[in-house]
Amino acid sequence: MNRIGLIFSSLLVLLALASSTLFVVDQRQFGVVYALGQIKDVITEPGLNFKLPPPFQNVSYIDKRLLTLDSTDAEPMLTAEKQRVVIDWYVRWRITEPSEYIRNVGLNEGAGASQLNRVVRNAFQEEINKRTVKELLSLKREALMADVKAEVLDKVRGSKPWGVDVVDVRITRVDYVEAITESVYRRMEAERKRVANELRSTGAAEGEKIRADADRQREITIANAYRDAQKIKGEGDAEAARIYAESFGKDPQFAQFYRSLEAYKSTFANKSDVMVLDPNGSEFFKTFRNGGGSAPAAKK
Repeated sequence: MNRIGLIFSSLLVLLALASSTLFVVDQRQFGVVYALGQIKDVITEPGLNFKLPPPFQNVSYIDKRLLTLDSTDAEPMLTAEKQRVVIDWYVRWRITEPSEYIRNVGLNEGAGASQLNRVVRNAFQEEINKRTVKELLSLKREALMADVKAEVLDKVRGSKPWGVDVVDVRITRVDYVEAITESVYRRMEAERKRVANELRSTGAAEGEKIRADADRQREITIANAYRDAQKIKGEGDAEAARIYAESFGKDPQFAQFYRSLEAYKSTFANKSDVMVLDPNGSEFFKTFRNGGGSAPAAKK
């Protein structure tokens, strides 16, 4: 029984010893092997690897993927015209040389992110000091980001390389500080109201002009129509007078009869009119009494 227990215990010790000498490096990581606190080896390829058991050798892992660093500092920066602006930015970076990174930066990704944040902010401050707000909001923003990236790369590749690569630097937002932003919004609102009032005034003036022109055109059209109507009416009256004159000259009795009918029509136009006349002695009804007047004598 004691012999079986000894064998079992020995197997457990051997398994523990074997597990302490084996380690797996993921494809997303670097494996760094330390020997008594010094970097012994850097494993860049994924797979199963061997090392001496602790405390002779230890292993740690560093991320080899593309990392993103977002700005966390809301402190304003001064532009060339001394305007205070707040910018948001992000940086895409990765660790390329684990040995240099560990010696000059730190043991994990957080140490590099902290120092990179400081370097990027200083680079942005230096470049923004050279530019105006208009340039920050125009196409020159691309040049700004390129200059910041160049400065950051120059810093991390200096006399003590960080072992990192900065892939991209981007600005996501440029804005005034809150106090200035409120003032800018008020000025923009006032300007928009001024433009709106100007457009309303211009529209009202144009409307009055159009209405006045329409009224003038209406008066002209009515006047021309009245003139043409009077002209036509005058021509008609002249033609009627000519026809009447010809007819009256040919037959005087017909002329007297026609005038009497016109007189009757004008006199009895209103049903409420009342006339008191002697039908036997009045000349007014002579035409009625004569039965329309004497007929003209027949020609022989």
